[in-house]
Amino acid sequence: MTLTPGDPRLLTPGPLTTSAETKAAMLHDWGSRDDAFVQANAGLRRDLLEIAGASESHVCVPLQGSGTFAVEATLGTVIPPDGKALILINGAYGQRMARILDYAGRAHDTLETAEDTPPDIGALAERLAHDAAVSHVLVVHCETTSGVVNPVAEIAQTVKDAGRSLIIDAMSAFGALPLDAAAVPFDAVMASSNKCLEGVPGMGFALIRRAVLEACEGNAHALSLDLYDQWRAMEGNGQWRFTPPTHVLIAFAEAVRQFQAEGGQPARQARYAENCRVLIEGMAEMGFRPLLRPELQAPIIVTFRMPADPRFDFQVFYDRVKDRGYVLYPGKLTVAPSFRVGCIGHLGADDMRGALAAMKDVLAEMGVPSGAP
Repeated sequence: MTLTPGDPRLLTPGPLTTSAETKAAMLHDWGSRDDAFVQANAGLRRDLLEIAGASESHVCVPLQGSGTFAVEATLGTVIPPDGKALILINGAYGQRMARILDYAGRAHDTLETAEDTPPDIGALAERLAHDAAVSHVLVVHCETTSGVVNPVAEIAQTVKDAGRSLIIDAMSAFGALPLDAAAVPFDAVMASSNKCLEGVPGMGFALIRRAVLEACEGNAHALSLDLYDQWRAMEGNGQWRFTPPTHVLIAFAEAVRQFQAEGGQPARQARYAENCRVLIEGMAEMGFRPLLRPELQAPIIVTFRMPADPRFDFQVFYDRVKDRGYVLYPGKLTVAPSFRVGCIGHLGADDMRGALAAMKDVLAEMGVPSGAP
């Protein structure tokens, strides 16, 4: 691992720790209309399609901004004004898609489960059977509110059997968890540069079925978020319509090169899974208990219940662990007081052990003998 000296380890779901090589890629300036940048953009788009096994069926449309920009652009472009979405919600990011559709003026309904519970496949099939107006189903692959991995393959098959369109928010899963277009039939999937592909923040992208996107002209509710128009422009001259995040894109291309050199998705998942194992076992030794059952836990971020000891103060804990070089993540749950520790980024098992040692030291300083809830 080639880390930048002095930088903290970010145990978060993104932005996250990046390699020194990825950061170094941003040290040069690029002309947005220059052929070298145009070719870099084209190569990155091809690489992202290959990661999802979607080169023959889908197109890649990048967009400036955070991952939420890509989600909003995709929903507004792919779902027509007269469409209706069914959103599978078990956390904050499913709820965010509902807010996006409110802004866009798209009809939608929800099928909600608790934050520690995956969507109910039977309930989904029943809802689709009884509501012919639903045209699109929306799901989050890994809901980082809790760290739960949702069963997208089963959801995709249910949606396909019902003759509807599936859109997947794969922000915190793309590149780490398996997602192959041949096995998981989706019409659109969204992700960003600063998650499991270990780039820096500043751009998102959507992989959209070509035949679907070709029919999306005029759907978008905003010019800057019109992925049909963005795609047509790139197909025409390879360029972005508006000023692209040049440094971010070049860093992202470098991060994807490292991803490929590491061994692609299986190797990235294996490293994160080992990080997750080391973390959970080490936290258990201190008494901490994860929220999720093992079969629901994605190797992306782990939610731990707050200790019951009244001497434990999370802000003090957070600040002192940060002083030792490790940045944790506050909780976002409503089902239980909690905090989160990420497993992703340019980190390995030794970094997780270092974080565990820091947390153990801080607990001792605070006079908290156990992290048990």
